[in-house]
This record gives sequence, structure tokens and C-alpha cells, in this order.
Amino acid sequence: MPRLTDNDRTFGPITFGRYKWKALRLAWSSGHDEGHHGNSIDFHGFGWSARIRLPDIIRPFRVKHTATTWDKATIERIGRDYYHVESPRKFGFCLCDGHLSVYHGAQTNDSDTTKTWSCFLPWTQWRFVRISFYDRSGNHFWTALEKDNWRKRKAGADSFGLFKQQMDMRDSCPSVSFEFDDFDGKRITAKTMIEEREWAFGEGWFKWLSWFRRNKARRALDIRFSEEVGPEKGSWKGGTLGHGIDMLPGELHEQSFRRYCDMEHEQKRRRFKLKFIRPIP
Repeated sequence: MPRLTDNDRTFGPITFGRYKWKALRLAWSSGHDEGHHGNSIDFHGFGWSARIRLPDIIRPFRVKHTATTWDKATIERIGRDYYHVESPRKFGFCLCDGHLSVYHGAQTNDSDTTKTWSCFLPWTQWRFVRISFYDRSGNHFWTALEKDNWRKRKAGADSFGLFKQQMDMRDSCPSVSFEFDDFDGKRITAKTMIEEREWAFGEGWFKWLSWFRRNKARRALDIRFSEEVGPEKGSWKGGTLGHGIDMLPGELHEQSFRRYCDMEHEQKRRRFKLKFIRPIP
């Protein structure tokens, strides 16, 4: 069987170790995937992971396929004109970040045949409330409330039209531009805009939970570059054309963008920095 953690310890049929994955998971698997052969019960939770090896009580899921591309010589040599594709069977559950998955059969990695039921638990989720734009001085410019958009969509409004209105307001929001040098010394312009998103706790029948928990808001500096940035520019993959950074309390455009330039960035495992030059009047 493959390793369970980076610090596996084994005691008879039991393998265990510390694990940082923040999830609660208990599942009985037939194995036969990713080098995992044989039945086992796996457990993850409370910073630990464990596996108990079991006899092959549950057999893997097998599907017979006719070999349409085999030639006659291959069929005669093997003695058959078919082959089997095996997938593990799994029974159990996994709860991670408010998402519950229940395994109740074959895990084929095909949405039409895999036996998994899953959902987000509404009493663990945050619902989107609004998006707001702010001007050069950090003053409020425009807000779109999700409840208003929901009413408009219910009344027959076009979702694309609502999105286009949001993009138009974003483009008309007063912005600030800066000059900076890329990692290779090329002078590039960055256009910045402040946006803020807010969420309330609880969804559906559990919206009332927001009465007991403060809303959370994230204010960010949205950055658009005049051309590609980073070591990947000019390649088939391309460089970065836009990015963003969470703003600290009291920050405006220049403070946030200076901090962004001072950060160490990474593309394709290559680390680089940008050099702030000046704001553009």
C-alpha cells in the first residue's frame, strides 16, 4: 500500500501518523487505485490519519470491455478478446470545510457511474451579500446587493445584463495607475481599483444564523497590467495580466500596490519581484 503520511508508524495491520488535512473522514475501501491494493478502513481527523488493513471482503468494481483494437495475433496469444477495467468500491463519508461526501459503491471517477452523493451543509456556509467599488480616496462609489439582483432575476432580468452593468460600473470607478519595473527591468503600467465583497453566515433555512455571527468583508486592490508580467511572458503559457492583494486597514491604492511590489512572486517555480517606480498623475 502507498504511504499514508510523511511520518508513518506501523503496528501490525495498523498504519498511523500525524496529518494536517482539516477533514473528518471514515471509509472502507476495496482498494485497487493509485497503488492501493486490498481492503482497508481509513480514518482522518483531529490531526491524525490511520489505516487498518483488512481481508479482501469487498471486491473492486469490474467492467468488461471488448477489445476492438486488438489484432488477431494478440487475441490468439492472450486467449480472449476482452479486458476488465477495475475501480475501487468505497463506503463511508468525508466532511471537509462544510462539504459532505457520502461514498456508497464504485468510485469510477465518472460522474455518470460513480457512487458518491455530496452537498454543502447550509449551516456551515457563507452567502454572498454585496460587491462595492471605492474611488481614489477610498470613498464609496457603487454597490450591487445580491438580494436586489436576485429579485431582478426572478422578475425576468437577464443575468448577463446584470453582470455587464457591474463591469461597466467597475470600469467607470475612479482608479489610480502606477509605473513599475518587471523582473527584467521592463517598464510597465498598472491600473488599480478598490473593490470590497461581503458575506453573511448561513444559507437557505439557516440564514438566521447570521443574527449571531458578524458578517465578513474582504477589501482588495484589483490590479490590471498594461502587458504581460513575470518570467512566463511571451511563452505559450503567457505572463500575468491581472492580479490582486488584500488591503490592510487604512490602506489606499499606493500603499497596497507598494506592498504588492515588495512581495516575492512565483511563476512556474521561478521567484521574482517587481520594482515600484511612481504613481501616474
